[in-house]
Amino acid sequence: MAARNLDLSAMSNKRPKSPLTAQSVRCRIIANARRRFLAHGFRIVTMDNLATDLGMSKKTLYAHFPDKVALLEAVLIDKLHDIDADLERIASRDVANFPVLLHELCACLQRHLEEIQPSFLWDIQREEPDMFMLVQTGRLEMVHRYFGKVLDEGRKAGLIGKGIPANLVIEILLAAIEGILTPQKMKEMGLTPQTGFLTIIRVVIRGVMTDKGRARMSKYRERHTLSGNARPL
Repeated sequence: MAARNLDLSAMSNKRPKSPLTAQSVRCRIIANARRRFLAHGFRIVTMDNLATDLGMSKKTLYAHFPDKVALLEAVLIDKLHDIDADLERIASRDVANFPVLLHELCACLQRHLEEIQPSFLWDIQREEPDMFMLVQTGRLEMVHRYFGKVLDEGRKAGLIGKGIPANLVIEILLAAIEGILTPQKMKEMGLTPQTGFLTIIRVVIRGVMTDKGRARMSKYRERHTLSGNARPL
């Protein structure tokens, strides 16, 4: 099945200043649906539920979104845009410190993945496979973009082995994510999107670190644990 093309930039101005515009109503609908869908699943939440939550008629709701699938697509683009924007803010800073960059990216992903319950992914994979592909495509693109930078910084600092091609490491990451972070595999292995993703990152990235890199990461983690600011990795 062909992957859907993402247009994350289209969502960059999605929060208008005026609460009276049609766009602001649309944003309220997306925010409410995002909270409901990701927490309770796509199948169980109805358009009636959303209209009641928002205090609006179904007619108004359908004026903005012709059906539930169109609303789901808007929710997914909204979520992916927020993740991408947060990761970009971290990656665009002048962070030449490999442990800091890695942990900041993982902490960001941890926060975002806490919002997503396995039932949501299960529902969309079964009922709306095109939408599930949208999630997969966005996830893989972001891993390639941002963790590629992590590997580059680690290699420059001598913390990632130079004998291992960076593109091979990225391909291993992508294959593990695509193969393991499916609803069926996560259920079978007792994983959530959050624990599964961070475990894959931990195993793969630590596996290509040099002894110097592992020692630096251990010291970094000890420092933050003692200060009460423990990090995901």
